[in-house]
Amino acid sequence: MLQNVQRIIMLRALKPGDLLCTVPAFRALRLAYPKAHITLAGLPCAGAFQERFSHYIDTLVHFPGYPGLPEQEPDSAAFAAFMQQQQQVHYDLALQMQGNGSIVNDIVRQWKATYTAGFVPTGERPPGPLFINYPERLHEINRHLHLLEHTGIPATDTMLEFPLTSADKRAYDALALGMGGFEYICIHPGASVAARQWPPAYFAAIADYLASDGWKIILTGTAQEKQLTAKVKGYMRFPVIDLAGGTSLGCMAQLIRNSRALVCNCTAISHIAAAMATPSLVISMDGEPHRWAPLNHYLHRTIDWTQQPTMEHIYRLADELMARTNYRQPSFTPTVIPC
Repeated sequence: MLQNVQRIIMLRALKPGDLLCTVPAFRALRLAYPKAHITLAGLPCAGAFQERFSHYIDTLVHFPGYPGLPEQEPDSAAFAAFMQQQQQVHYDLALQMQGNGSIVNDIVRQWKATYTAGFVPTGERPPGPLFINYPERLHEINRHLHLLEHTGIPATDTMLEFPLTSADKRAYDALALGMGGFEYICIHPGASVAARQWPPAYFAAIADYLASDGWKIILTGTAQEKQLTAKVKGYMRFPVIDLAGGTSLGCMAQLIRNSRALVCNCTAISHIAAAMATPSLVISMDGEPHRWAPLNHYLHRTIDWTQQPTMEHIYRLADELMARTNYRQPSFTPTVIPC
């Protein structure tokens, strides 16, 4: 393991789902360097993530974007100021966890940390001993643990986390659903990218299928997804509660934690279900379940829709999932963190 590491910075300027997949690496990093000050260079929207995971990440600095990175519009003036600021910190370890490094490796190396580690594109010669070729076929969780192992940091486990706060619990209670825990199934039809969204009519079909067995159905989503959940509701034959836009992310996580199961796209919400150990049926529309699907195949069933696009297959897997996880009991008392 690297010696005398007191200040660490990680570049991971990506969306919440990507950050959730990196939590096991954040945890391993904190365990290896418990007294280090750890900084995340991320998107402005990562502020809530940093607050929730402050036991792993001490500080968030806003990465201002860069040409070729699609997550935000680049700001050349802000970028110049950002780079000057990071060079003045004198980090001991800089980790490039953004991607294969074809665009950002030069950026991270300019921070002039004592040690710099990261990925390089497959076949490209690493610029230093702590760089490795980008492992295309590894799951997103294991990919970053692999990088840390290369620097001498032991990988602990692949478990995801999503700490709940007392505010999350209060917001859940305020929903006044009128039903006990594990009496309902959440249907989450949205995704951060439209190409990853299973059609609303199909979500309605699986929701009706589950409702026909007596399960209450709750639709979840962001305020921007209200039209999408309205479409699902419009296709359905059974009654449904539509909470899209009516919950914070933390409240939604509590809602999913107390649900019997979740049906969703292969997106950030599936990682929350994995963190909460809530059984889930996950639809992968991009042909990359090897990269993003939940690792626990007992609690979570992932369907590669590009390979098996039939509702009969979905219904069968739903039946199997509900049968194999019928041990869930409505006795969960969430562990909360102060808020």
